[in-house]
Formats: sequence, C-alpha cells, structure tokens
Amino acid sequence: MKFSNNGIELLKQLEGCVKKGDKHIVYDDKTGRSVDINVSLPHGATIGYGHLIKPGENFSGGITETCATELLRADIAGAERAVRNNITVPLTQNQYDALVIFAYNIGAKNFANSTVVKYINKPNFKSSIYPDLKSSWLAWNKSGGRVMPGLIRRRTQEWNLFAACHV
Repeated sequence: MKFSNNGIELLKQLEGCVKKGDKHIVYDDKTGRSVDINVSLPHGATIGYGHLIKPGENFSGGITETCATELLRADIAGAERAVRNNITVPLTQNQYDALVIFAYNIGAKNFANSTVVKYINKPNFKSSIYPDLKSSWLAWNKSGGRVMPGLIRRRTQEWNLFAACHV
C-alpha cells in the first residue's frame, strides 16, 4: 500500500504550517510562531508541514507549497516503513493512512513497540492497561508528561479515519 492523497491532506491539516504570502516559512514547532532566520535556529525549527530542519538545510527564502508537500512525502517514508514492517494483517486504505499518520507523529520505534500494533496484529491480545485498541490509540495524548488538547484532537481524528468503514 501507499499513503493516499487523502492521507496527505489530513496529515497536512493535523501538522499545520506557517506561511507568509504564498511561501512556507521557518517556524518553532512548539509555539507555531515564525522564527528569525538571521539568528541561530531554535531546537525544533520547522518548515512546511512538520519538517524538522536538519543541520545544513537552508530554508531562509521559504519554500513553495509543492516543495512543502515533497518534503512531507519524504518525511513520511519512515512512518510508511514502520507500518509495513510491523503490521501483519490486511488493512483498508483508511486504516493504512491512519496508521502512517500515527506512526509519523509518535515515531517509528514507539509505533513498533506500541499496544496499538499488538492489538491490530493479534485480535485476542489483552493489555493490562488498555482494554481495547481504541483506548490504547487514544492514550498517546501526552507531551512532556502532560495531556495536550491538540494531541487529544489529533488522536481522535486518526482513530476516526482508522475506524471508518469505507476504503
């Protein structure tokens, strides 16, 4: 399976972006505010739809929508690999897209070790903490040990896509 255009559009919505005119500009991932590119970039400097800027990357002139989408597609490759390598049962397109979005946000290693993966692969799996797949999915709602309203909304949207009946 491949991540669908519908999945890309939902991920763009969930990740958000910061633009000036028609250009995506560098922003601080934690605050969502643009950053001054003439000083050293803060940890978490981001551009486009959640692309964390790596050493040596220079986006001082901003990027186009096309470039932002290309960066996003490149960045989700690891999440797609995580889903392909860890899910052993057939999936609908919606389920695949939801899992890629989920893995992209929590990281491939966290995804691989999650009770979400265990519940999906083993229908008879029982966790001592989470009674079902939905509760184990929605539990990924914390950052820095604190429940975050934005993560509650994100997990709910991912879950709704995963649980949708249509392909």
